Amino acid sequence: MIRDLQLRIDRALARVRQAFRGVVKTVNSAPAVQLVQVDGLDGETLQAAELMQHYGLTSNPPAGTMAVLLPIGGRTAHGIVIATEHGAYRLKGLASGEVALYTDEGDHIHLKRGRVVEINTQTLIVNASAQITLNSPLVRVTGGELKVDLGITEHQATIPKTLAGMRTIYNAHTHTDPQGGSVSTPIGTM
Repeated sequence: MIRDLQLRIDRALARVRQAFRGVVKTVNSAPAVQLVQVDGLDGETLQAAELMQHYGLTSNPPAGTMAVLLPIGGRTAHGIVIATEHGAYRLKGLASGEVALYTDEGDHIHLKRGRVVEINTQTLIVNASAQITLNSPLVRVTGGELKVDLGITEHQATIPKTLAGMRTIYNAHTHTDPQGGSVSTPIGTM
C-alpha cells in the first residue's frame, strides 16, 4: 500500500517541472516587468518569461546571459527568471563582503574593503536639481584640468570673495615705485 502510494506521488511529481537553466536570447524592457525570450533545455524556447529583479536594481541582460527559470506551479509556460549571470562581463576577484555593479562595456562601481568606493567609466554625469555637497577634508583632482562654467565663491570667516572679484582686483592693481610714482598694471591678466 505505501509502495503504491509512493509510486503515485513520484509519477505526479515527475509531471511537475522543476527549476532549470537557460540562455537569454532577447529582452523586452518596456513593460513594468521585463520579458525575456530564453532557450531552455532540449532546444525549447520560452517566450515572454518574466524577469524578476530586486527592488531598486535593474539590468537588461545581453544575449548569451545564463538564466535560472522557475516554472510557477510546475508549468513551463509560466516560467519566471529568478537569476541571471554572464561570466564574461562579471567583475572578478572581489574580496569577501565586496559588492560591484558592472556593464558589458567595462564600467563598474566597486564597493571595496577598507570603505573605498571606486567608479570606473568614461564619462561620469551627476544630476542634482538642488545641490551637491562634498563633506571631506580634502578633494583632489588629478590627471587633467578643472573647468568651471560658473563662478567660484570662497567663504572666509567675515568676507565672502569670488574668484571673479579677485581676478578683477588683480588685473587692475598697481604697485608703488619705491623711487616715486606707481608702476603699471600687470602685463598678463588673470
